[in-house]
Amino acid sequence: MADQVFKYIVIGRGMMGAAAARYLGSQVDGVALVGPDEPADKVNHDGVFASHYDEARITRTIDGNPVWAKLANRSIARYRAMEQESGTVFYHEVGCLIVAPKPGGESTYIARVEEAVSQLGVATESLDSAALVSSFPYFQFETGCVGIHERQNAGYVNPRAMVLAQTRLAEKAGVTLVNTFATAVRDEGAYVSVTTADGQVVKGEKVLVAAGGFSIAPDLLPQPLDLSINARTVAFFEIPDDQLSAYAGMPSLIYEPTGPEDHIYLLPPVRYPDGKTYLKIGGDPDDLKLLTEPAIREWFKSGGRESTCNHLKRIIDGLVPSLAHAPVSMAACVTSFTPHGYPAIGFSSSPRIGVLSGGCGTAAKSSDEIGRLGAVLLKNGSLEGEDYPAVFAPSFA
Repeated sequence: MADQVFKYIVIGRGMMGAAAARYLGSQVDGVALVGPDEPADKVNHDGVFASHYDEARITRTIDGNPVWAKLANRSIARYRAMEQESGTVFYHEVGCLIVAPKPGGESTYIARVEEAVSQLGVATESLDSAALVSSFPYFQFETGCVGIHERQNAGYVNPRAMVLAQTRLAEKAGVTLVNTFATAVRDEGAYVSVTTADGQVVKGEKVLVAAGGFSIAPDLLPQPLDLSINARTVAFFEIPDDQLSAYAGMPSLIYEPTGPEDHIYLLPPVRYPDGKTYLKIGGDPDDLKLLTEPAIREWFKSGGRESTCNHLKRIIDGLVPSLAHAPVSMAACVTSFTPHGYPAIGFSSSPRIGVLSGGCGTAAKSSDEIGRLGAVLLKNGSLEGEDYPAVFAPSFA
């Protein structure tokens, strides 16, 4: 493989990178996707990690930001075809419920969601406090809250399965899978060399670095990407099989009560690989910054922060009282933020090395369209002609 020069190499087999490789492979020959499998023993793992090592991420078409709304809408529209073509189910259309204080007070969240609904023409149902109680008896929201329920084209995706689907489709299109991680990328003039953790040197005419938070690793890009990495902790509440019927029909939830430190997202009961079913909640009350690649690795191995887990348990005790005594566990992941709040999709100082990173905590549902844009960048040299405003340009330190 060391003597083969690929046309395009995508570094990072996550939600964006696998999608980009799949789109490139469907259009040209000579595409490689560099990225390892999920480690079996995370605590003793010395390589890289990924935040898609999970079973559920919220998906919804409603977004108050028109760019993110378009990214989501286009991705969701392709889910079923991707499932059919890959033979891999990853989308669960259980709906999404958004709850916050009713408009007129300090909170403008519901008003902004209503505006987005109007602009997008999405079918939703507005619920007052009484309707929330009768429709979702397992939830106990603070007084004065109202909801917007999106039944169709919303729910959750299984990110593990989605990456598997993208990888299968990429390989089906002829993409070569290099099952390890990249440690160095170098523009050699005639081509770009990619050195991997197992000592391979893979060469390509152009390279796309789509390594998530690990894109800040010092040798992957010609200059450091301006990317803020936040450590995140999620909590899992175990639900025995004989109690699952009490939560039948639960949608994904975004809840923004009066106190901003208590803003959370919640996934309905989902069965995990250990055979148990968990309700998952996320929403760190503060930001823990990870400044280096080694710090990111150590964070994933740590398994999360006990203080955040306790914070989330306090919220669940009030929000889903029936789970107050459920067994609780936690896990670590990261979110990567760009200065402009959109994915970074563009070239570095080298015209042969591009970057596709920065999910900004909201990209899982939109990863197929973001990956497609990464493929367009590498193939066409720019995003010109794509009907998005010029908001994706990466910033470098």
